[in-house]
Amino acid sequence: MVADFSGPRSDDFLDDPAFALHRGGKMEIARTVPLDNADDLSLAYTPGVARVCEAIASDPDVAHDYTWVPNTVAVVTDGSAVLGLGDIGPAAAMPVMEGKAVLFKQFAGVDAIPMCLDTADTDEIVETVSRLAPSFGGINLEDISAPRCFEIENRLKERLDIPVFHDDQHGTAVVALAALLNAMRLTGRTPADTEVVISGAGAAGVAVTRILMRAGIRRVSVVDRQGVISTSRSDLTPVKLRLAQDTSEWARAGELVDALEGADVFIGVSGGTVPEEAITRMADDAIVFALANPNPEVHPDIARKHARIVATGRSDYPNQINNVLAFPGIFRGALDVRARQISEDMKVAAAEALAGLVGDRLSEDYVIPGPFDERVSRAVADEVMAAARRGSLARA
Repeated sequence: MVADFSGPRSDDFLDDPAFALHRGGKMEIARTVPLDNADDLSLAYTPGVARVCEAIASDPDVAHDYTWVPNTVAVVTDGSAVLGLGDIGPAAAMPVMEGKAVLFKQFAGVDAIPMCLDTADTDEIVETVSRLAPSFGGINLEDISAPRCFEIENRLKERLDIPVFHDDQHGTAVVALAALLNAMRLTGRTPADTEVVISGAGAAGVAVTRILMRAGIRRVSVVDRQGVISTSRSDLTPVKLRLAQDTSEWARAGELVDALEGADVFIGVSGGTVPEEAITRMADDAIVFALANPNPEVHPDIARKHARIVATGRSDYPNQINNVLAFPGIFRGALDVRARQISEDMKVAAAEALAGLVGDRLSEDYVIPGPFDERVSRAVADEVMAAARRGSLARA
């Protein structure tokens, strides 16, 4: 169902700086070769281009050096889960996809092309992206609603031999893990003894759970609108059932407030509301990541009264969990080694690289680097490349 969105009308556009910035779009295609005379034209197009085409036809690997494909990512959406706006459709999603593309370019030098598909059918999306894949070195899925996003990503990973990455899942997970590693260090916790409650079992919640467990954090409870996800429930989707099985050693039945009793960490990726009283029931030196935007699950000013470390998805508070810290560098590294996929170990490596950049500056208000820290993309890319090689996923 398309969201009932009553936004600004044409009369409001003139004085709105956001509309002024977006006029004509936020990106363009630029040439990288001279086209000043007939000689230039004969090399860039016919007849010179034919020699390059023939070489690629004989050896497809030649395309890695003589086309834009190895440095270009498709940013794909169906517009079904855009930011906090919901299902607004492919046309209305384009400004966000353009924004994603310019972030790729700004922070990692990766070229990205927005692709807003006029279908919400899983089979059609998989088929369309698969047929377009030869034009790209990687696929970034964006703002596709759960649970379809899980199936779409998995099927594309099975069909394609290039990186496929759903940023709403994995970008959030990588940055959250990075911040949590430093928060645990600051509060003297270890992965083995840290109890985490995750509110939300959608795309981000599932991915956060997976990466925490991969990093050795096993005491995880996941909560949805019906309470803690556990094997005792009969209303679980296949994705949630697997979560219940994977967290069964620790998760116990109950509501969010029950799960937070004595918990060390709260990670909110649900957009719901957490009462202050629930935060007061957490352990001493609690860690609260309230990541819903624009309204966190618990207001950071309230969370700060009871928790030692607070992070949000907002830029007007310390410790912003911002996906731009992850996806540009992850794709930069994956593309540079021509990785076949982006593995869980590559994501954990990206998180560890981010966490390591904080170093001796670690404090309650600095557990994650800022988005304009120039070290971020290169550090993430280097560790992703190393992990890809360790996992035998690199082709270069």
